[in-house]
Amino acid sequence: MTTKQRFKHVINWFTENMPIAETELHYDDPFGLLIAVILSAQCTDKRVNMVTPKLMEAFPTPETMAESNDEVIFDYIRSISYPSSKSKYLVGTAKKLVSDFGGLVPDDVEALQTLPGVGRKTANVIASVIYNQPTMAVDTHVFRISERLGFTKNSKNPLQTELQLVKHIPADIIPKAHHWLILHGRYVCVARSPKCGECGLKEWCRYYEMGKLPHLG
Repeated sequence: MTTKQRFKHVINWFTENMPIAETELHYDDPFGLLIAVILSAQCTDKRVNMVTPKLMEAFPTPETMAESNDEVIFDYIRSISYPSSKSKYLVGTAKKLVSDFGGLVPDDVEALQTLPGVGRKTANVIASVIYNQPTMAVDTHVFRISERLGFTKNSKNPLQTELQLVKHIPADIIPKAHHWLILHGRYVCVARSPKCGECGLKEWCRYYEMGKLPHLG
C-alpha cells in the first residue's frame, strides 16, 4: 500500500466515522483558547478545564491579565503542571498582546510564536482552531499516531511530522484532521496498550500490518 493510498483510506474512514472533531479545551474567545493551550502543555485538557473558568472570570481580557502579576496568576493555576513558569508566560503573553497586537490574538503563526510560552505547536493550534488555517499542530498523540499508521516514517521531530502530514492531507480538512489524530491517539491508539480490537483503522495501519501492535481482532 502506498502512502497516498493509506492517507486516502484513513481520511475517508475519519470523514465517515468522526464527522465532528473539535478541541476538548473549553474556551469562549481566542484569548481564552490561547491561555488554555499554553496551560495544556504537559497537562491534561481535563485539568486545564477545571482551572480556566475561575482564571478567565477574573482575567477575561489581555488588558486585565496584563495588569496582574505572576504571583497572583500562580494562585489560580497552582494545580496545573509547571505553574510557576506558566504564570509568567500568561502575564508576559497578555502584556505583549496589549503592547504589540492591540489586545487581539494574531492569526499569523510566526507572530504567535513571539508570545511567551507559545511554540510552534501552540501557534498552529490557534491558527487552526480560531482562524481555520491549514496548520497542523503536532503533539505527542499526533506524532505517535502518524508514525504507527504509516503517515510518516522515522520522523525525528514534530516539524518533520508536520511537514509530511500537510503534504498529503488536503488543506481544507487539515484543521479537522489535527483533531482526528489527537482524539484517536487519546482514546483508541493509546501509547502503551493500543486498543486494536476496536480500531477501525487497523486495515490501513502500518504497525498493525507489521505485527508491531497486538492483533486483537
